Amino acid sequence: MAVYERETRVHAPFEDVWQFHGTTDGLEALTPSWFGLTVESVRGPDGEPDPPELFEGSSIELSVRPFGIGPGQHVTSIIERREQTDGAGLFRDSMIGGPFAEWDHTHAFYADDGGTIVRDHVEYQLPFGPLGRLTAKAMVAGLAPAFRYRHRQTRALLED
Repeated sequence: MAVYERETRVHAPFEDVWQFHGTTDGLEALTPSWFGLTVESVRGPDGEPDPPELFEGSSIELSVRPFGIGPGQHVTSIIERREQTDGAGLFRDSMIGGPFAEWDHTHAFYADDGGTIVRDHVEYQLPFGPLGRLTAKAMVAGLAPAFRYRHRQTRALLED
């Protein structure tokens, strides 16, 4: 699988950054408008609708329509793992459906002298077998602007 990573330091307390990223409000605020993201529903691990945060086992039903072109693509995102210790936390979501054959995104957060290090690690595979593998590296051209936006927005929304 191909890998994309991005890291930034946010001048905001770990708890604030962690809580913000663990909600669908955070997901919507950090997704560029050109993705055409619509969150259709959210279910907690026990099936509860609209949980206050995205716990391990939660699922998010959403659609994306990049640049408003073509029909929207339905995607289900499952929070596969979520753990927090003193000053560190991570959660991992996997997408089912949508434009990727596989998508595993690990969001990691580390307290750092009053601020927070935010690290995104994405492992992905495009559809179409060998052709998808050949074009996976070129996908960085699409991922880089989206993650630059995500990190810039995290700073803009959470820094004092």
